[in-house]
Amino acid sequence: MKYDFDKVINRRNTNSLKWDVAENELPMWVADMDYPVAQPIMEAIKEKLQVGALGYSIVPEAWNEAYVTWWRERHNFQIEPEWLVFTTGVLPAISSAVRKLTTPGEKVLIQTPVYNNFFNSIVNNGRLVVESPLKYDGKNYSMDFERLEEDLSDPQVSLMILCNPQNPSGHLWSNYELFKVGELCAKYNVTVIADEIHCDLTDPGKKYIPFASVSDTCRDISVTCMAPTKTFNIAGVNSAAVMVPNDYLRHKMWRRLNTDEVAEPNIIAIEATIAAFKYGAEWLDQLREYIYENKKVCQEYMENNIPDIYMVPSDATYLLWLDCSSFCDDSVELMNFIRKESGLYLSEGAEFGAAGRQFLRMNIACPRSVLMDGLERLEKSIRSYIKSKFDE
Repeated sequence: MKYDFDKVINRRNTNSLKWDVAENELPMWVADMDYPVAQPIMEAIKEKLQVGALGYSIVPEAWNEAYVTWWRERHNFQIEPEWLVFTTGVLPAISSAVRKLTTPGEKVLIQTPVYNNFFNSIVNNGRLVVESPLKYDGKNYSMDFERLEEDLSDPQVSLMILCNPQNPSGHLWSNYELFKVGELCAKYNVTVIADEIHCDLTDPGKKYIPFASVSDTCRDISVTCMAPTKTFNIAGVNSAAVMVPNDYLRHKMWRRLNTDEVAEPNIIAIEATIAAFKYGAEWLDQLREYIYENKKVCQEYMENNIPDIYMVPSDATYLLWLDCSSFCDDSVELMNFIRKESGLYLSEGAEFGAAGRQFLRMNIACPRSVLMDGLERLEKSIRSYIKSKFDE
């Protein structure tokens, strides 16, 4: 079946977090795609609703098997069904893990720039953030293992949240990098929470490596958060899983998720998840090709029309990480200027830690016509911003 990703869906006035903006504004910030959901998923949801009763749901073995089969066939990693625990979302799971696996006042390490809600999950639960910056050479990101070991050696650091693939840069960590993280965390008795929600959104020909698959050490010290929601554009379904091979860690997570009341599915979560993993591969492969073409369009457009912005190379996600350091010291000011000037709504890099202060994040998971509108607005705004600075 051929899917139409050029189709524009009008999401205004639908209580959409992304699209609840002014009429003249174009939101390209939150990680939410503007594409029609794969037909098999929609059919599974409709079939469930046609029962006519909206009571409590259970988690059947078919849900576990859907995850097991997908990770075996798609990522060459054998998950055992009993390793999986249902949860309503990756963020609720991370917050539960922070509460269960650390104590108030302890430190949680994150490698910045990184997904902004990691900060919230740590700070809102009375723990302290340790920003361990990635290396950035002006072109690409890599792990700073010397700094990472120094930060992990602090006895107060008891948990690390790993973003794999990396958000916002779209970097895919290598087997060696993940192995090294596992060895260092084991050395200093630090548990790893691996957020792998973007794992299926790789460029064609690129592969992500599950952290838990790299070594026995990585497997035994980790809790992996996974979901179909980002991949298949069903974030509102609220369906995810934690995958925990270690029996002791898994029991602790199971207890905490249930205590926090985030371990029970809503009426469509199970059916949508099973349908996505069983029948969504064709849709996903076409989506990955489309987003890859969007990336190439953006690369060419920026090189030709907005050369002051450097687009960091990305092998995963539909999020662009834009280096504006050649003309901007404060991306918060820049983001607000762009939104006021052209209506284009992006994410300011400062949300992702101090290392993101001179960056913007742009969501390009949209029809090509919408993307071109966004790029033209960006060009107009950047020209005006630079001119305003020059005139000061």
